[in-house]
Amino acid sequence: MTSKLEHMIDQGAGREPADLVLRGGRFLDLVTGELVSGDIAICGERIVGTCADYRGTKEIDISGRVVVPGFIDTHLHIESSLVTPHEFDRCVLPRGVTTAICDPHEIANVLGLDGITYFLDSVAETVMDIRVQLSSCVPATHLETSGAELTVHDLLPLADHPSVIGLAEFMNFPGVLAKDPECMAKLEAFQGRHIDGHAPLVRGYDLNGYLAAGIRTDHETTTAGEAMEKLRKGMHVLVREGSVSKDLAALMPIITERNSPFIALCTDDRNPLDIADQGHLDHMIRTAIAAGVEPLAIYRAASISAARAFGLRDRGLVAPGWRADLVVLDSLEDCRAGMVLSAGRIVSDDLFAARRPVAPVGRHSVKARRVAATDFRARSNSGRTRTIGIVPGKIITRDLEFDLPVGENGVEIDLANDVVKVAVVERHGRSGNIATGFVHGFGLRSGAIASTVSHDSHNICIVGCSDEDMALAANRLGEIEGGFVVVQDGKVMAELALPVAGLMSLASYETVRDELKTLRAAAFALGSTLEEPFLQLAFIALPVIPHLKITDKGLVDVDRFELIGT
Repeated sequence: MTSKLEHMIDQGAGREPADLVLRGGRFLDLVTGELVSGDIAICGERIVGTCADYRGTKEIDISGRVVVPGFIDTHLHIESSLVTPHEFDRCVLPRGVTTAICDPHEIANVLGLDGITYFLDSVAETVMDIRVQLSSCVPATHLETSGAELTVHDLLPLADHPSVIGLAEFMNFPGVLAKDPECMAKLEAFQGRHIDGHAPLVRGYDLNGYLAAGIRTDHETTTAGEAMEKLRKGMHVLVREGSVSKDLAALMPIITERNSPFIALCTDDRNPLDIADQGHLDHMIRTAIAAGVEPLAIYRAASISAARAFGLRDRGLVAPGWRADLVVLDSLEDCRAGMVLSAGRIVSDDLFAARRPVAPVGRHSVKARRVAATDFRARSNSGRTRTIGIVPGKIITRDLEFDLPVGENGVEIDLANDVVKVAVVERHGRSGNIATGFVHGFGLRSGAIASTVSHDSHNICIVGCSDEDMALAANRLGEIEGGFVVVQDGKVMAELALPVAGLMSLASYETVRDELKTLRAAAFALGSTLEEPFLQLAFIALPVIPHLKITDKGLVDVDRFELIGT
């Protein structure tokens, strides 16, 4: 009986018809940069022939079109797409993203190992190849209350799972440099495996020390100068363009043919509305080319360079013996997928329909106590107040000071200076903490917006002009099992329920996309001037990104890595 491998050899050698032949087009050779004419023969999940004429059991005419390797998103949190892995698969695979390397630390921070197991079960059923990094920072820091804790002993039993690559982004870079015992235990256990980095503004001696721990990649680079230092020190820079963190424009100068073997692309956090309106990695590619980036450089970054950075040795080129993850385009410059193949299968509705469902987890995970307006009083008799400053399109914040008015209920908001309240309510039922502070840059003139998507511990985060509206928003999130809420004058104006761990919807990505449009319009009606107010809100409570943040334990000086006033 002829084996699968023998069939591949015979089909590649032209001795028998290939399972599938893409006939009449050209493909982009990422080795030489040439556009090469000739058929592409496929047997099963593998390319078996190029640069020649082939017969096929099935043949598809792609005359006039160009084939490139499938795109690889090297760092993302599928939970931030607000849909389940199955819906994420259906949303981005038709756009050419055939591999995604995800860190499920959002759901892990809520549910612990149950969240990671849910992802491993889900990716076994998706059409696209989703690889999992084991969440290294649950909780991300000691400065917040998470829903779970994962030690190295929890992670190691999953290290050899076939879908697992290694250790996910090591966010606690101060802990690495301080040789924190728990950080050291995880780093020691994963030496020799891939360890993903997270090093915003880390440079000089600190960067050297961080890299000495065996960390190889970084997606938090925001300037070309910082990127070049990291490249010189052997770090693979993952250029990011998410819904909030938009670093592509700043990093375009480094995306050259010379540098491209050490550059990859990622989205980190991108929601279905932006994917529908703009795209995913395809959006990054055509934006870069339109701005003057060499097509060879950006297509390398999107595939072969990404594959090599993460040890995926079977994909990233259109060549015999490589995995048949392919994208058929009308042109390199426009980068719009006309047809996508995932492991030799033509992506279609029927292919998605054949997947087995995976039962959702994390229902009723919002366990916060009901709150009242009085819980959000800023009880101080001094108006001189440290204030979180929003930087639109960035998750880095500024550390500002304002002289705010003081009334009978303490420090009050100052709409004239665009300063409103921000609060974090612990929602895992562990501490009951509530912290209140102030934020500049949201543009709100009335009402409140609130979310249980609040990186990384995913407590309830609220920004508002009215204590009463803030309380209503927080309580409503408990009633709908988490999600997003917009409140004005005591009424819920818009909401999106995310009952899977308070992070993901059970609805289709099309439904989530449409509901996000309604939410965004409601936030704009309150005066919000931010392009993506909800994801911007989600990062206010992330105490590993400089400079000033807030968690359920209080304001955090990220530069000093400590709670203010402690």
